[in-house]
Amino acid sequence: MVCAVHQPADTMEHAVARHRPLLVTDDLDLLDDVLGLAARVPLDVDVEPGPEPARHRYPDAPIVLIGDAAAPACAQAGLPRRRGVVLLTRDPQPDRVTALAHAVGAEQIVRFPEGAAWLVDCLATVARRHTVTVAARGRILAVLGGRGGAGASVLAAGLAITAGNVGLRSLLVDADPLGGGADLILGWEDVAGLRWPALAATSGAVDPPALVAALPSRGDVAVLSCDRGQPGGLSQDAMAAALDAGSRGRDLVVTDLPRSLDDAAILALRAADRVLLVVPAELRACVAAARVAATVAPHTDELRLVVRGPAPGRLRTRQIAQSLGLPVAGTLRAEPDLPRRLEQGTPPAGNGRGPLAHLCRRIIGDLGLAGGVAA
Repeated sequence: MVCAVHQPADTMEHAVARHRPLLVTDDLDLLDDVLGLAARVPLDVDVEPGPEPARHRYPDAPIVLIGDAAAPACAQAGLPRRRGVVLLTRDPQPDRVTALAHAVGAEQIVRFPEGAAWLVDCLATVARRHTVTVAARGRILAVLGGRGGAGASVLAAGLAITAGNVGLRSLLVDADPLGGGADLILGWEDVAGLRWPALAATSGAVDPPALVAALPSRGDVAVLSCDRGQPGGLSQDAMAAALDAGSRGRDLVVTDLPRSLDDAAILALRAADRVLLVVPAELRACVAAARVAATVAPHTDELRLVVRGPAPGRLRTRQIAQSLGLPVAGTLRAEPDLPRRLEQGTPPAGNGRGPLAHLCRRIIGDLGLAGGVAA
C-alpha cells in the first residue's frame, strides 16, 4: 500500500494521481481503517491531514473522503463544492454528523464499522476506472468542439478512419447522446452491431474482446454509437467498460465528447492521453471555446487546440492559441467537398486524401503510433 502525499512531478504520474481517492484526516485510527480497506481492492490513496494541503487535489480526485475531525476545518477553508464527497465517522450522534456532512457538501455518510463494506465497494469502482488509464494498451484521444458545429465529430471520425487506413486498429466512441450518432457520420447506420443502450444494460460483466467484436465494424475500424431510437445519458460504468475494452483490444480509441460534460465525459477526459478542442477561426467561436476550455481544463493536462478554417475575419491560428492559452495540435484547412461526401455516406478522410486526412495522420503520428506522420 502506498500513501501518496506529494504533488506529482511528471505528466504520467499526474494522470495516475488524478485517479486516486483523496482522504483528508489527521485521525490515525481512521487512517489505518481506510488504508486497510483500500489494500483489499487494492488501490492507492492520497492522504492529507487538512484542507490546505489537500486543496490542489480536491477538485479532480475521483472521490474525496473526509474524516469527521477534519470536517470543520474543511468547511471553513472554502474548498470548492463538488460531487463525490463522503464523510467518515464513528460518531453515534446523527444530528451532529448530518450537520458536518451538510457543511462539507458530503453526498454520503459512512459510519464505521458498519459502513466499511459500502466503502470497499466504492473504492473498487474507483479502481476499475483507474485501470482504464494506467493499464491501457492502446492510446486514447478525446475530441470536443469549442462551439456547436465546430466539426469535432467529423475530426473524431476522421481520426478513427485514418488509423484504420494506416494499419492501426481503432475504436470510435460516441459519447454525445444528443448528437446525430457516430455511425451516421461514418455512413454505417445500417451496419449491425451493439449500440450504447445494449452496453449500458450489460456493462457490469463485459468481456473486452467480446464487446469489441460485437460492435459495428468495417476492416480495422469499430464504432460504439449512441442509438437515435433510444436517447438517454451514458453512465460512468458503461464508459469505463467501453474504454477498458477499447484500450485492451485497439491501438487507438477516439472519444467524441459533448461540450456539456456529464460524468461519463469527465471519465473519458481523465482517461485520455490527449484532448483536442476544435475551434473554428471565428471570433464568437473563440469566445465560446474559452468557456469550454475552462470547463475541461480541471480534468486533463493534455488539452490541445485544433483550429478549423476558413477564417472570415482573418484570425490566425497563433492569435487563437494565444487567446485561449493552449498549444496547437494542428490546423484544419477548409475542404469544400467534405459536406457533400458526408451526405453521400462517405466516411471522413475515407479516401486518405485532403486536409482532414493529412491532419489526422499528423495527430496520430504525434501520439507515437506507427503509420502516423509526426510533426
